[in-house]
Amino acid sequence: MKTVEDILQMIREHDIKMIDFKMVDISGQFRHVTIPAKNFSEKTMKNGIGFDASNYGYAVVEKSDMVFIPDPDTAIIDPFCDIPTLSMTGNAMIIDNPENRPLSQYPRNIVLAAEKYLKDSNIADTMLILPEFEFYLFDEATWNVRADSVGFNIDAIQAHWNSDKEGLGNIVPKQKNYHVAKPFDVSYEARSEMCMLIDEAGIALNYHHPEVGAAGQFEIEPELGQMSKMADATMMIKYIIHNTARKYGLSATFMPKPVMGEAGNGMHVHMLLLKDGKPVFSDDNGYSNLSREAHYFMGGLLKHIASLCAITNPSTNSFKRLVPGFEAPVTVGYATSNRSAVIRIPAYAKEPKLRRFELRNPDATCNPYFCYAAILMAGIDGIKNKIDPHENGWGPYDMNLFHLPEEEKAKLKHLPTSLSEALDALEADHDYLTAGGVFPIELIESFIANKRGEVREISAIPHPAEFDKYYNL
Repeated sequence: MKTVEDILQMIREHDIKMIDFKMVDISGQFRHVTIPAKNFSEKTMKNGIGFDASNYGYAVVEKSDMVFIPDPDTAIIDPFCDIPTLSMTGNAMIIDNPENRPLSQYPRNIVLAAEKYLKDSNIADTMLILPEFEFYLFDEATWNVRADSVGFNIDAIQAHWNSDKEGLGNIVPKQKNYHVAKPFDVSYEARSEMCMLIDEAGIALNYHHPEVGAAGQFEIEPELGQMSKMADATMMIKYIIHNTARKYGLSATFMPKPVMGEAGNGMHVHMLLLKDGKPVFSDDNGYSNLSREAHYFMGGLLKHIASLCAITNPSTNSFKRLVPGFEAPVTVGYATSNRSAVIRIPAYAKEPKLRRFELRNPDATCNPYFCYAAILMAGIDGIKNKIDPHENGWGPYDMNLFHLPEEEKAKLKHLPTSLSEALDALEADHDYLTAGGVFPIELIESFIANKRGEVREISAIPHPAEFDKYYNL
């Protein structure tokens, strides 16, 4: 655990000129404020940096003055600043007497509260997660939303629609980008630099590779990590991917469905629980070698999956990805090695300490702190209430659900098909989130109101496809 003296030592060793404090807004984006390094002291760590939380979506204007308390364990040298800059994230506090108190709505405080709730439950003391980061790298990305014109334009040099343009013929066919090698893998150097910088930030990685989408889709996968630390890591990984892409003249997006007819970007989340260092989810005699607790955890996820979608898939674009035909989940169920079910148990995770499952519906438009905490809270609810997924008819589905006869498909329960539907579910089903005071009800209400506003705004904009369908009627 780093101390103030460790930070001061880093400042001296690296001739740091600026200290950058990165904070997270309600949507899950970084915002920042920077101070001269010469002004940094133990007092900075104790008293924090003041900011207006109303602009972050957390507080009403008349009670918006907060302080940001940096966490020295998150300190890294920011690789994208020409001026030597030390970067830290941390927690938000409400200014109060005699002592400041945590802002319960702040994302980092929520994920820490969820971890405490897990420990207090005596179910486990640690949740490890592994999010898979899928994203596109475009050579061009422009858009406009005006009264006289609505549209977007994206391009990738290797995309199949460029086969008749001047080039070297290194075109990737539609939906055929998975693990392609050079010369078709045109962004290998950019991704490798991303991974090197992620590793230098203290985040261990498994691999990176081209994904299915032929217009420049890729994936970077970290190793399993403690939930709260992985929430911080998620923010840093996205920050590094976006900024490295810019350095290479590329545009990175985690948007769930940026390209019509190509695979969408998900953020599948693998998870397991530990208690005193021992795996809670492992049982040699259980289905797919998973314990009763693992099944109950899955049961909690499946019971609350509709309301979870409002948090794990919080954009209108998210539900353009969750459709049949692109290895995206649409069915409420669990199975081993089956990508058509929303919960997949990887058959390759054979070691007891690695036995786990993945939730396949999340995408990276989520606020990762809210997403991971909500997943944990749903799982704890499943264990506490012994929600058995098999007894509830949610599987196991050890077959390709997309290939079932139509009459059998009609019996299956499906994920929400729109953000509005998911928000309706969250409005009706959120007690599992507010248990133990982890998610403040005020935050849930504000989140729903903000997202309903987004839905109304987007639904009021004429779509180019509507002109194609209706203009000449």
